[in-house]
Amino acid sequence: MNKEDFVFGTRAVIEAIKNGKTIDKILVKKGLSNDLFSELQDLIKENRIAVQHVPVEKINRVTRKNHQGVLAFISPIEFDNIETVLPAIYEEGKTPLILILDQITDVRNFGAIARSAECAGVHAIIIPEKGMARIGGDAIKTSAGAIHHIPICRVTNLYSTIQFLKDSGIHIVAATEKGEKLYTEANFKIPAGIVMGSEDTGISSQILKIADEQLKIPILGKIESLNVSVSAALMIYEAIRQRN
Repeated sequence: MNKEDFVFGTRAVIEAIKNGKTIDKILVKKGLSNDLFSELQDLIKENRIAVQHVPVEKINRVTRKNHQGVLAFISPIEFDNIETVLPAIYEEGKTPLILILDQITDVRNFGAIARSAECAGVHAIIIPEKGMARIGGDAIKTSAGAIHHIPICRVTNLYSTIQFLKDSGIHIVAATEKGEKLYTEANFKIPAGIVMGSEDTGISSQILKIADEQLKIPILGKIESLNVSVSAALMIYEAIRQRN
């Protein structure tokens, strides 16, 4: 982790928020309470920043400097709003191709997925606010800088965002070994949203239920699954193959 990825100390974090820094999340030592922290709490609520109350040891693993029980992770990118991005895609006369990531927790997988998506011309990547790999220097490096060139939309509720996409004419396909249809049999020529699930548990059951289709990638060897970044690339480039 690079030192520019985080800010520590109550006053420093307050100033980072006031100066418009994009905060991924804030770690706060359990039981912390003082007047300055009350000011920080007000800013956290006002700006709807994710906060976790953790044992001090967790903060110490990031830095042992005088953090005062407060540490904020700074995002190196500005997040986009899918409710603004999607209409703009339609207005440009393009057929939307959106990638939706359900709790991809490995930074290198996320970076690799972003790289494939940007190379293929995917219009936006949607990620959940919680349970997702942090977008820091490591993710940017793995993506070869692609993260800076594709809209990334971070949302508080992935389920309701997918409902918004469906209401906006996006056909939602879920990549899952439970699918009965091969990914090459889907129609990607229409506005489409591709959902990829976490490395361990796949796509959550709630989101699988609202997907319009469940698609599988054939596995012919002894290992039961592909790496999620490879699966994402296959799905994305099948869409590009059909559209071209």
